[in-house]
Amino acid sequence: MRRRRGRGYSGFRGYGRRRGRGKTAAIVLGVILAIVLLIGILLFATQIKEIEVTGNQHYTEEQIIDLIFDEKWSKNSAYCYYENKFQEPKSIPFIEEYKVEFQSPSKVRVVVFEKSVVGYVSYMSSYMYFDKDGIIVESSVEQLPGIPWITGMEFGHIVLHQPLPVANQDIFDQILNLTQVLSVNGVRVDKINYNSFLEAELTIGDIIVELGNDDDLNGKVSELSDILPELTGLSGTLYLDSYDENNSNPMYTFKKN
Repeated sequence: MRRRRGRGYSGFRGYGRRRGRGKTAAIVLGVILAIVLLIGILLFATQIKEIEVTGNQHYTEEQIIDLIFDEKWSKNSAYCYYENKFQEPKSIPFIEEYKVEFQSPSKVRVVVFEKSVVGYVSYMSSYMYFDKDGIIVESSVEQLPGIPWITGMEFGHIVLHQPLPVANQDIFDQILNLTQVLSVNGVRVDKINYNSFLEAELTIGDIIVELGNDDDLNGKVSELSDILPELTGLSGTLYLDSYDENNSNPMYTFKKN
């Protein structure tokens, strides 16, 4: 009786090993078939030939395309779908997020959501960009075109994604207000300097513009927009701090260097 139980038990163990080998072979075969299927999809999938980019201001359309579709298979429609559906999006400076939307197998639209940036400060050989609330949103060794350099603020140790540590937080409201008015009037500045009284001085190429405080700011910047074409090629200081909205025939001083 013991021998029969022993032979029966040995036979059961042999069956288990055969069953295990069968499962392993099935798994290996499944993996091979999946790889073959994936290769087939990649080889025969449509190439993306048309890419539309929306929402970009600081980057050109070509730059966005180069940053997102930066791998060998990136413009393969199957790989692009997989990458954007199941992988983490690429980290791109000054871009909060982006979405790749398929219009057809060969056409996609890239919707870009840029970080809100109103200015930057220079700190330890880097440029620290901040938003309307003074939060540092990006650090870069490159100057982003169209964003003014803000000087005159005293601050301590800067930490990314934390508020810029300045004594007077009201300055950020003034920076936001000024940059918005400049943008509306189509005036691009290289630098905005604030003194201890929060009076603004603009640098536009070789032209210095004294704006003074933020009283009648819209009128000052509107006058600046009208005057700038007359100052093309000149170097000096334009004084708009004496602007009076009640004066219908104002005269402004420009001192050449």
